[in-house]
Amino acid sequence: MPDEVSIVTLVDENGQEQDFAIEDIVEVDETRYAILVPAECLDDLEDEDVCEEAFIFRIEVDDDGEEYFTDIEDDEEYERVLEALEALDDDEFFYDDYDEDDDDDI
Repeated sequence: MPDEVSIVTLVDENGQEQDFAIEDIVEVDETRYAILVPAECLDDLEDEDVCEEAFIFRIEVDDDGEEYFTDIEDDEEYERVLEALEALDDDEFFYDDYDEDDDDDI
């Protein structure tokens, strides 16, 4: 995640506003997706129910060049994005689990 956190406010179907932090932006099949987490997770609240949630939105661009989020309504598209995120996580774990003490063996 970048050093500077971007916060967006989304309005649900009931008109309720909620702030989200953009956790990451990924590209899958030439389409960009934003992974959002509730902004209160940034405050180090130990509320696992809130901080385990993440939401994925497709990033679209309007006629004026402004970006906006849309829901992913196609199950196959959603699955492709999840698979790409899991692959990214696997790569990160590979590097995170790398033991620097193993350098002696090279």
